[in-house]
Amino acid sequence: MKTDALIKIDNVWKKYDMGEAEPLIVLREISLEIRRGEFVAITGPSGSGKSTMLNLVGVLDKPSYGEVYLDGQDISSMTESRLAVLRGKIIGFIFQQFNLLKNLNAMQNVMLPMEASNMSEKDARERARILLNALGLGDRLHHRPGQLSGGQQQRVAIARALANDPEIILADEPTGNLDSQTGRFVMDFLGKMNAEGKTIILITHDLDLVSYARRVVHIKDGKIEKEAINSHWRKYS
Repeated sequence: MKTDALIKIDNVWKKYDMGEAEPLIVLREISLEIRRGEFVAITGPSGSGKSTMLNLVGVLDKPSYGEVYLDGQDISSMTESRLAVLRGKIIGFIFQQFNLLKNLNAMQNVMLPMEASNMSEKDARERARILLNALGLGDRLHHRPGQLSGGQQQRVAIARALANDPEIILADEPTGNLDSQTGRFVMDFLGKMNAEGKTIILITHDLDLVSYARRVVHIKDGKIEKEAINSHWRKYS
């Protein structure tokens, strides 16, 4: 049964075994719910645990203790293959480094997640074309990443994230390698996606980007230090 909480993290700890040394505790006592249609920013300084939080929120990793639910389903009991399928349907990822396959062109990169979900090649190709056109890349369909600017590569990555029409878009420092104008384009696009009903989770240390989020979660030393509604949220309609 579906609830408003797309992601629920309940008293989660994450630690790493360091051999004979004391275990490294990266996250502790993390409890967080992200509801459908929210725009949430998770912020914190370098070393605060943001990257580990990204892995948990994106269900790319399992907790050492505690529970993580994705769309009402406890991920701890899932096999990695089952989790990958669920994650592929619900979450689209946008990364700072773009993570495009260099030997594939823009359209082929966008088609990958659709082909992984068994969409026909014809339908995947048509949806990739529509998404890339919507992002202003209609004349770059057959260009490989090395033939594209950083901003163009990030737009390909956004199209790829939207390929399977996921409920959640998880953006990890999405403007980190972009100039300010392209960065604004990316954030405005995410804002518009949120206005259309997508749940946006932004992981960033850039406080200038926080104005795009409705709710801000600040992490420090592996714990949620504070959580607040952003009264200066840039609302899109």
